[in-house]
Amino acid sequence: MKIRVRKELIDGILAYSREMHPREIILLLGGKAGNDVEVNRVVVPPKAIHGLGFSGFQQYMLPFDLSIVGAIHSHPSGFSTPSVHDLNHPYGKITMIVAYPYRSVDDITIFGKRGQMLPFEVVVQ
Repeated sequence: MKIRVRKELIDGILAYSREMHPREIILLLGGKAGNDVEVNRVVVPPKAIHGLGFSGFQQYMLPFDLSIVGAIHSHPSGFSTPSVHDLNHPYGKITMIVAYPYRSVDDITIFGKRGQMLPFEVVVQ
C-alpha cells in the first residue's frame, strides 16, 4: 500500500501539534482510499477533547463521510509507537501519530489497522 500526504497538511499538523502541546491533538484524515491512500485534507471532529495524555471525540456526532481514511493524534511524550488503546480502536484505514517535538516529517509515523508501520510519501502540490 502506498500512502501519500500533502506537504501543506504535514506542515499544518506539525504546527497545530506544537501549539496544543502538552495537550494531545485529535484530527481525522480525509482523502481517497483503495489499494493506495491519498490524504488531502484534515477534519476537526466536533467537540473533540484535547487532554493531557489523551484525546477523543464522539463518533456518533460525525456526519456520514466515506472520504475519512483515518485519524491522527499526537503523543506529547515523544514516543511514536501506538498505545494499546490506539491498536484496539483504529478509526479508518490508517492511524497517524505525531510525536514531540513536532519539528519535521521525521516526527510522524503512520500505522495500519493491525499496528504495522507503513511508509508514506510527502507530496508537494
